Amino acid sequence: MTHLTVQQLSELRARLEKDRDTIQHRLQNNENYGLQESMRDGTGELSENDNHPGDAATDLYNRSMDISLLERDEHELDDIEAALNAMDEGTYGICKASGKPIPFERLSAIPSTLYCKEHAPRQNAPFTRPIEEEFLSPPFGRTSLDEREDQNGFDGEDAWQIVESYGNSDSPAMAEGSNIDSYNDMEIEADELEGCVEPWENFIATDITGNNVVVVPGRSYERYKDSSEGSYMLDPLEGEE
Repeated sequence: MTHLTVQQLSELRARLEKDRDTIQHRLQNNENYGLQESMRDGTGELSENDNHPGDAATDLYNRSMDISLLERDEHELDDIEAALNAMDEGTYGICKASGKPIPFERLSAIPSTLYCKEHAPRQNAPFTRPIEEEFLSPPFGRTSLDEREDQNGFDGEDAWQIVESYGNSDSPAMAEGSNIDSYNDMEIEADELEGCVEPWENFIATDITGNNVVVVPGRSYERYKDSSEGSYMLDPLEGEE
C-alpha cells in the first residue's frame, strides 16, 4: 500500500508523462540525433578515405556524442516507463530493494526513481579502468631498462626509437639536443650505434682473410674524427699527410 496521497500520485504521474512526451518529441524531431542515417550521408561525403584525418576525427567525435545523447534519452525513457508501470500496479513509491517507502521529497526531485537514496544503484563511480593498466603501472619509464646493469636486450626505449624514426609532429627547434638541423637527428639517441659496439666498427673493413685493415671513408668516419675520439693514424694515407 503506497504512502502517497491521490494528489501526490496525480502530480507525479503528470510530470512523468510530460517528461516522456518531451523526450519522445525530441527524438522524433532530430531523427534520434541524426543516427537514423549513415555517417557518410550525414557528412555529405561519398567516401571518408579522401578526407583529412582531422575532419574524419571531428565527424567521429560528433557521432560518438550523438550516440551518448541517444543512450541517455533511451535510458531515461525506460526509467519513466518503469515508474508509470509501478503506478499502475500500485507499487510506486516503495523501494524495490528495501521495501521501505520512498520519501515524497525524493520522488518530487526524481519522479522516475524506484529506489530510496540508500539503495539507489550506482551510488559510487564504477572502477572500469582496463585490467591491462595493472601491468602498465607506472605509466612512464617502466620498460626503459638502460640504467640496469643486467639489461642488454630490447626494451621499451628501443621500441619507441623504432616508432619515432618514422617521424612525429616535433620540429628540430623542439628537440632535446642542441644544434639539431635535420629531422633525421631528432630521435632519442639518434647517434646511437646500430649493429655494433664500438664506433670504429662502422668504417673499419678487412679482406676475406681478416687482414689488410682499411678505412672506408664516410659519414661515420668523419663523425668519429670530429668527436676528437678518432686518430688519423687509423688511415695510413691521412697519417702521411
